[in-house]
Amino acid sequence: MTKNLVGLCLGVLYFAISACGSSPDLKNGPAAGGGKADATAAKPTGGADTSGVSTFVPGGKIPPPSVILGRQQVPILCYHQIRDWKPTDSKSAKDYIMPIADFRAQVKMLHDSGYHTILPDQLYAYLTTGAALPSKPVMLTFDDNDEDQYTIAFPELKKYGYKGVFFIMTITLGKLPHYMSKEQVKELYDAGNVIGSHTWDHHNVKKYQGKDWEIQIDKPTKQLEAITGKPIRYFAYPFGLWNAQAFPELRKRGFIAAFGLADKRDQNDPLMCIRRIIVGGGWGLKTFSNAMHQSFK
Repeated sequence: MTKNLVGLCLGVLYFAISACGSSPDLKNGPAAGGGKADATAAKPTGGADTSGVSTFVPGGKIPPPSVILGRQQVPILCYHQIRDWKPTDSKSAKDYIMPIADFRAQVKMLHDSGYHTILPDQLYAYLTTGAALPSKPVMLTFDDNDEDQYTIAFPELKKYGYKGVFFIMTITLGKLPHYMSKEQVKELYDAGNVIGSHTWDHHNVKKYQGKDWEIQIDKPTKQLEAITGKPIRYFAYPFGLWNAQAFPELRKRGFIAAFGLADKRDQNDPLMCIRRIIVGGGWGLKTFSNAMHQSFK
């Protein structure tokens, strides 16, 4: 098991960051300035805004893909480890390791700039019905279940009234001190954060066959639902890799939306490949702001 986890972590660490551009214009976030996602009056400071949260009704009408693709994208940021670099960390590994001070500075900048965190139900309602979002919306997501997401990120989010989305790779549950326990995941959920699935052991969805769907999706979903007491409706692809063949398999298992990384969205089912960007370790605040501005239009 230990060897498998080591190999898994190395695989995650060496997946390349893509589509994170830069721009000299830092004045506004991607949803500011009258865009479609800027549907309500700005508040003095940022925070979580859960107004307009949808209640999912199975069989609810989904608009044509062109409608969803026509809506302005909301910036969705993806984090992994949040800890200070070690001398043993490789250059590639550092792309996935966010130093603690940098993470705190990024969250503070979002708050001071008036950004409001939103959750997947709000995004789903916006994409499918045009429901209003707060001014300058942003979604903060965390992959893999690293314990520093609980010890570092969670308190930082609470400081500003922010909420996040935690995509759990269930093979890691309880593998302290590096990963969160079931009790910690439950505490995140009870505090108003969203828990999503990130498979059992980070196996590439594009390679699933036979019992892979049961091992990687069905069993982890049941485990997470046992922890939260609620249905798990949102999924994040390992390595951000998806194919259209996976969409019906995820839908029939109750997922209403799925999150990739910076690839282009599928033109026929954009809800099942919503874009995110990985926030690179070592990014300064200017690069951080530019990436948000350029990657979501």
